[in-house]
Amino acid sequence: MAHDTLVIGGTPIHPGERQRVFIRLPQLYDFTTMTMPVDVIRGKEDGPRLFVSAAIHGDEINGVEVIRQLLRSAFINHIHGTLMAVPIVNVFGYNDKSRYLPDRRDLNRSFPGHPRGPLASQLAHIFMQEIVMKATHGIDLHTGALHRTNYPQIRAYLKDKDTHNIATAFQAPVIIDAQLRDGSLREAARRLHMPMLLFEGGEALRYDPYAIDVALKGIRNVMYVIGMLPQKIQKPSHHRDTFFTALSSHWVRAPHSGSLQSHVKAGDRVVKKQILGMMSDPFGDNHARIESPLDGVIIGATTIPLLNAGDATFHIATLEDYEALKEYDTLADSQYGPIHQLT
Repeated sequence: MAHDTLVIGGTPIHPGERQRVFIRLPQLYDFTTMTMPVDVIRGKEDGPRLFVSAAIHGDEINGVEVIRQLLRSAFINHIHGTLMAVPIVNVFGYNDKSRYLPDRRDLNRSFPGHPRGPLASQLAHIFMQEIVMKATHGIDLHTGALHRTNYPQIRAYLKDKDTHNIATAFQAPVIIDAQLRDGSLREAARRLHMPMLLFEGGEALRYDPYAIDVALKGIRNVMYVIGMLPQKIQKPSHHRDTFFTALSSHWVRAPHSGSLQSHVKAGDRVVKKQILGMMSDPFGDNHARIESPLDGVIIGATTIPLLNAGDATFHIATLEDYEALKEYDTLADSQYGPIHQLT
């Protein structure tokens, strides 16, 4: 991309400059002005334009801390190209500690958005126009939903060669060849032929030090491999020779209501028929085993032991084919209703 003047939110940022820009958003109904803060760092040398975003779901604050630490890293001052760091995309949900916008819409099902649509659609449109369409690469940071934790993982469209390359360079413990979802930021980026990763790690409204560390190192790895970090900056020394690349994933659900005693944790490898946990009533009667239906890795788990029948318990990434699991997932959803929306 040409090394010209970059304009974000009406503010020009020239090569070699670092500026904090506040992108104007729709007002609240009490006329409170809302803005999306963005730190833009431009190197003196030309190079890729990478956006790193967090809190598209307002309660997923782990990524906000990742970006805070990223912006304080010494190597940021030596980059080639441009870094656009957006710690809080969904400022409406973030201020309410809520996943959604005030109208209960999911921002990550609203892309690419429309300037005259509902609030979520307007916000998606602004983010696309001001950030995504001015970038060459993207990394979007997420966590598990409320009362669910995710093991650090990358979700990406691995059929695209450039996306596959940065997904492996990130060196997360798990990589999932995740299907694109209608209205998601990943789908919108794919339509622009932009290599983009979605990182998952930790749980809503909590910081997870391990997930933060994996994300920070992963972002630096990607910056290095796409040429944003010059050779004088030492390549990250940590290297993961093996990681689990999954073709699909699904949730195992509680067989009946009660309390859960977990036998495994996020990150554990499991085999088919392995006991993942036990369900029982408050008196210790009516035991039920929760078994793994397949071999894989626990990439997500409930963090609250009080469950109703059909609630999601353990999320397993597997090498088994995605199509083969569709029937199981459809049956579970039709019986219990949709439990978990993947980002």
